[in-house]
Amino acid sequence: MLEALVSSIPSPTAAWQSWKIGPLTIHLYALLILAGIIVAAWWTHVRLTKRGGEPGVVLDVVLWTVPLGIIGARFYHVFTHPHDYFYSGANLWNVFAIWDGGNAIFGSLIGGAVGLWLACALPKHKLRFWSFADALVPGLLLAQAVGRLGNYVNNELFGLPTKMPWGLQISSDNKAFPAGLPSGTLFHPLFLYEIIWNLVGIAVLLLIERKYKPRWGIFFGMYLIWYGVGRSWLESIRIDPSEFSFLGIPTNVWAAFGAIVLGIVIIAVQSHRHHGAEPSVYRRGYEWTPGESADRNRAGEGDQTGQSDVVDSNEPVQGDAEATSRSGS
Repeated sequence: MLEALVSSIPSPTAAWQSWKIGPLTIHLYALLILAGIIVAAWWTHVRLTKRGGEPGVVLDVVLWTVPLGIIGARFYHVFTHPHDYFYSGANLWNVFAIWDGGNAIFGSLIGGAVGLWLACALPKHKLRFWSFADALVPGLLLAQAVGRLGNYVNNELFGLPTKMPWGLQISSDNKAFPAGLPSGTLFHPLFLYEIIWNLVGIAVLLLIERKYKPRWGIFFGMYLIWYGVGRSWLESIRIDPSEFSFLGIPTNVWAAFGAIVLGIVIIAVQSHRHHGAEPSVYRRGYEWTPGESADRNRAGEGDQTGQSDVVDSNEPVQGDAEATSRSGS
């Protein structure tokens, strides 16, 4: 028994997945997702306020991004795993049972991006979309790492069989357990690999940010490349019998490739458009000043809909030096 414990990773039993408190059922998976959201919001708040963002504005944005992110995550998962939810005798309410697992990261990124765009466009905020996205990067990676612990609790997200000492134990009655393999087969712990990849990514990207101060969405583009590279490998060795594929390549690998390409495009386009310091995390005319009411600060400015969301990098902007000095977080 001792040898088995030191040569493999045991999966949590069903008792870890949920417990009842009176009429309520508490799911650890959901709590871990909530914990990830909280740490991401806190870290983004710290980074955004250092760059001139109004305290509390992150909470307003979260109210848009989190619901749409969850909807996007679930929709993407159900769309790519229809046979798990739509079959003769299926309980269609399971489509909404997010606490049982099955929330796709790429779907959450799409839904969250839509929510962020809507929140940033609100007249009371007028935040720069790319400024917020840049501030979000390390918190997003940390939230994704925390969320992967939920996959571990639910005995999901594992890879091909392995004899490595860190192989993951999966019960043979798990619905994703490959047919024909003997009971006791160990698998690559993809949840652990991604946690490590994300934590390393935080360190690497923050070092890059400290040295080069990438702004205008370029830092977020770097995140997409980093995350896409990691996921393209992890998804290629993942066991997921319900996954669609195209040209023999699973859907999520294509999504990871898409993230890499999108990151490259964002960096190329934004590097071409902007060469100077980012003057503010707010659109021109909507900047927030500490000690001054946001409403008063924007009063009289009118709706600057005719102005661009960005300031031309060749145009002198008062306060650029100050903005640059406080941009590293």
